[in-house]
Amino acid sequence: MMSEPNKIAFIGYSGHAYVCIETAQQMGYEIIGYYDVKKVEENPYDLSFLGNEEGFENNEGFLFGSIGDNKIRQHIYDKISKIKKGVFTSLIHPTAIISNTVVIEDNTLVSAAAIVNALSVIETGCIINTGAIIEHECHIKAFVHIAPRAVLAGNVTVRKRSFIGVGAVVKQGITIGKDVIVGAGAVVVKDIPDNQVVVGNPAKQLRK
Repeated sequence: MMSEPNKIAFIGYSGHAYVCIETAQQMGYEIIGYYDVKKVEENPYDLSFLGNEEGFENNEGFLFGSIGDNKIRQHIYDKISKIKKGVFTSLIHPTAIISNTVVIEDNTLVSAAAIVNALSVIETGCIINTGAIIEHECHIKAFVHIAPRAVLAGNVTVRKRSFIGVGAVVKQGITIGKDVIVGAGAVVVKDIPDNQVVVGNPAKQLRK
């Protein structure tokens, strides 16, 4: 059965979910409620608790994995997608600027005032956070998080599950490997291998 086009439920209900919820509201979705490991104490949006993630099979609308941690977000997405396909959607804030040649896969959030320019690809489960800039022909692999005000120049590739910190700048043509953390304000001027933590200007390895 196809999901109701105007209904959505969230998986995870804490800080990052709040941004996702408000984006969905701006897009005109009716929010059914949330799934989580247990009912949360703080409920600022007065949402209904729908149970843990095992209860999604009877969900009436779309799902969105609103979990900030890249690895947990991937785990939940992979688990649910094996059982029920086509239930995840992406959320794009009305103030985001997206080129009409951009490809955005499912369960991706593009937050307020973000810019994604020509011929870029944003794969499944990404977070393009508030005011981030992704220039032309970038390729953002699955379950990446681009933090607020980060800037990626043209032809940048960011591989799976990496995190680009607040206000970081990545020079054109750079490739950032899997599971990399780029610290806040870092300036990346050369390729970064997998499993690195880099900080500074220019960005240098802090640890693996």
